[in-house]
Amino acid sequence: MIRAVPFVFVLLWSTGFIGARFALPWIEPFNLLFIRMLMTLVVFFLLIQFFKTKWPSPPEAGHQMVVGLLIHALYLGGVFVAIKLSLPAGITALVVGLQPLLTALFALLFMGQVMRLQQGMGLLIGLFGIALVLGSGIVGQSFEIHPVALVAVIVSLLSISIGTLYQKRFGGQTDLLTGSFYQYLATALCMGVLAYSFETREIIWHPELIFALLWLVLGLSVSAILLLMLMIRLGEVSKVASYFYLVPPLTAIEAWWLFDEQLTLFTLVGVVITVMGVYLALRKSPSTT
Repeated sequence: MIRAVPFVFVLLWSTGFIGARFALPWIEPFNLLFIRMLMTLVVFFLLIQFFKTKWPSPPEAGHQMVVGLLIHALYLGGVFVAIKLSLPAGITALVVGLQPLLTALFALLFMGQVMRLQQGMGLLIGLFGIALVLGSGIVGQSFEIHPVALVAVIVSLLSISIGTLYQKRFGGQTDLLTGSFYQYLATALCMGVLAYSFETREIIWHPELIFALLWLVLGLSVSAILLLMLMIRLGEVSKVASYFYLVPPLTAIEAWWLFDEQLTLFTLVGVVITVMGVYLALRKSPSTT
């Protein structure tokens, strides 16, 4: 059962771009995230009451709120702003796709984790596979990159990389349900301030928005995040981050299926190369078996 967790996580996480694409034509990004976080808090509060889980101490709650600002507020806020400003999904996913390399580098520099040669090669191969997948969807397109969109997606990359390490360092003993509650509480407060400061908060309650919002709450904010916190707790952060390489190829396939976006031979080759890279990054060397 535990072996299946990363793959279920990847499947759920890959739908985040799809959900954003369905929702953002009808609502502004910060307001969408504000409403999403409020709904998520209600779900987690009910789960906490049902399972009667222990609330964390004030210092533990503070650490979880920092994690929430990094992994949810800054990461999701940056991605949603970039998409809203018409940054192509391929460019957005390509920049965020650098996360496994950046996380592994931060773990090497600041947490003393050792990166094996095989693992490093797997990360680089996975990045090359992502470039093929996303590059095949960008070739032939004409677009202008908004400077704010580029800054937003870079902030997303840095935030989720640092947030993953921070959770590994300070959140290992906190209950997953109550810890996630405090993460979303911090995110809701942040998104509320941003929405009421910079947006009109106008909403068109289209069925696509309602469906996307329900999925983003139940599929992503609840299910996927709990799986991610479990993965961080059980594994090395560099290995956990490697699974994120599988997200852009899967997103490309989902976009082809749902939106009839182009799926070329280069895309399929990139998917295969990405999977090979992740396999190398995660496979134990003979000396460790």
